[in-house]
Amino acid sequence: MSALRSVPAPTPAVAPPAAPPLPSNTLTVPAPVVVAPEATSRGLLLFCLFALYIVWGSTYLAIRWALQGGFPPFLMAGLRFSLAGLILYTVLRLRGHANPSARQWAAGTLIGFLLLVVGNGGVVFAQQYVPSGVAALVVGSVPLWASLFGGLFGQWPGRAERWGLGIGFCGLVLLNLGSDMRGNPWAVVALLVSPVSWAFGSMWTRRLPLAQGLMSTATQMLPGGALFLLLSFGLGEHFSAPPAPRALLAFFYLVFFGSLVAFSAYGYLLRNARPALATSYAYVNPMVAVLLGTFLAGESLSTWGFLAMGAILGAVVLLTRAKR
Repeated sequence: MSALRSVPAPTPAVAPPAAPPLPSNTLTVPAPVVVAPEATSRGLLLFCLFALYIVWGSTYLAIRWALQGGFPPFLMAGLRFSLAGLILYTVLRLRGHANPSARQWAAGTLIGFLLLVVGNGGVVFAQQYVPSGVAALVVGSVPLWASLFGGLFGQWPGRAERWGLGIGFCGLVLLNLGSDMRGNPWAVVALLVSPVSWAFGSMWTRRLPLAQGLMSTATQMLPGGALFLLLSFGLGEHFSAPPAPRALLAFFYLVFFGSLVAFSAYGYLLRNARPALATSYAYVNPMVAVLLGTFLAGESLSTWGFLAMGAILGAVVLLTRAKR
């Protein structure tokens, strides 16, 4: 009898190892990655425009009340931007933002000098001597200068933007019809230089190694405030009496809303919008200032003022609908 040869049983198929489970925080649907940033940017853009149009328009009245209540002009500006810059820098550092490099601090100091010390400082100084309507008219030339400098940097305004710029400037002329440049000659010079410096500094921000995000705003306000304080000390400014309560309220409004909110919003627009749109606030601010003066300071609005409002609103529509 022959021996039986055992036949090995077939080896069962081994299933491939299962893939490890995805972490709970892994994003599996790509749609939100594409859609969410665009929606957020659009909403932030609208918020920034609102901040510049309304908040900065109200700062004319706040500056006036602060000056009338006992604040010297450059000392007030220095304290305003130093305090706002210190608050913003401290909050960002506590949230883990890196300290800017020496080059970024230097770039922020240069932009802070152009925008704040020369640009804003000229307006603050002039409001002691020149009527607010004249100051608003001259500051309204910022979009025109910004478009010029933006074109020299390779970004000329489109046709709709050119129409918006022209109509907006005509609206400012109507709003200030009958005004003239009487007053302190140094105030007139300050008003003429102020919008040129502001516009040039605004357009130059895209070519300098500034810090990222809100830290860029902090690196402009801190040095700008320090330069204001040095100028104030050199001119011998001081408080002759404690500021009035309304002046103190106006000052803190300028710190938190005029500087922390609106100036930060302006920095965002400079990085993410066309120059004509980013500087279109200069056409709306005088209108807001006139309305606040009418309701809070007993000023009256003429027929020319209502015509100017129509022109200014039309200009804003053209500027905001133009392609970025």
